[in-house]
Amino acid sequence: MGNVVLNLEMSKINELKNYYAKQLLDKNIPGSVFAAKTPSCMITAYKSGKVLFQGNDSESEARKWGSSAAGASSKKPSAAKGKSVAKGDLPAGIGGMSAIGSDEVGTGDFFGPITVVAAYVRKEDIPLLKELGVRDSKDLNDEKIISIAKVIKDVVPFSLMTLKNEKYNQVQGSGMSQGKMKALLHNQAILNVLEKISPVKPEAILIDQFVQPSTYFQHLKGQKAIANQDVYFSTKAEGIHLAVAAASILARYAFIQYIDKLSEAAGFKIPKGAGAQVDVAAAKLIMSIGRECLPSFVKLHFANTDKAIAIVNKKRN
Repeated sequence: MGNVVLNLEMSKINELKNYYAKQLLDKNIPGSVFAAKTPSCMITAYKSGKVLFQGNDSESEARKWGSSAAGASSKKPSAAKGKSVAKGDLPAGIGGMSAIGSDEVGTGDFFGPITVVAAYVRKEDIPLLKELGVRDSKDLNDEKIISIAKVIKDVVPFSLMTLKNEKYNQVQGSGMSQGKMKALLHNQAILNVLEKISPVKPEAILIDQFVQPSTYFQHLKGQKAIANQDVYFSTKAEGIHLAVAAASILARYAFIQYIDKLSEAAGFKIPKGAGAQVDVAAAKLIMSIGRECLPSFVKLHFANTDKAIAIVNKKRN
């Protein structure tokens, strides 16, 4: 799917809005003037003057309104050369580089899976992502996450890895640490994105740090393929490069969708986190469906499991 961005005057944007009047969408995209959809192209105009064309006919549709497409994602960036070494110190100017960012959601939640996303952001697309509202997902509510994710999933190449509860409980029960699970998921997601954008290579790969780099690569020993070229680690990486912020938003979007599925299966709204509210929800689940359903809903080794069972026993006695 192609993506083209034009910078237009507001008078021209109003002209576009009139032209696509019959195809306008009732979408609340952050910072937008309007959104329209043709059979083969999505058009979103922003207050800044940027107009994003997405779809198979994005280039031909954009040519109706401008002779050049500044920031068009159809341009292929040059491959970046780098040393095969993972680093802890970040290079100067990494925030402006073309990079793959990787982040995860759900590791601290009792209900739901771990979702890991790696996303590739070209340097020329950074202004567009800012325009779309991409930033640290912790600063965004679920509604904003959903609206932004629905747009950027067609703008940036990404890979989603979901470790469902059944598999999580199986490998955790066999002795695998959560840290190793995350390392395996991050590595695979990054490899998937590298394959998607090949032969282009990112100038950097930035992982939101959850262990020391040496431990991360120790977890990956024995894997057939390991992404280790120009790999960097940092805590709070969402604030360092928008690729990590985009990955975080897409991972959280996937997690929200999965929690919705669990809620549907449970018959009531499943809460996030690991506080007292999830103890009550798990107890309700046990009472309504049975304790045998827990492995497909929760991370069994969390202390919340015993707390939920205690609530059930108290109610039954």
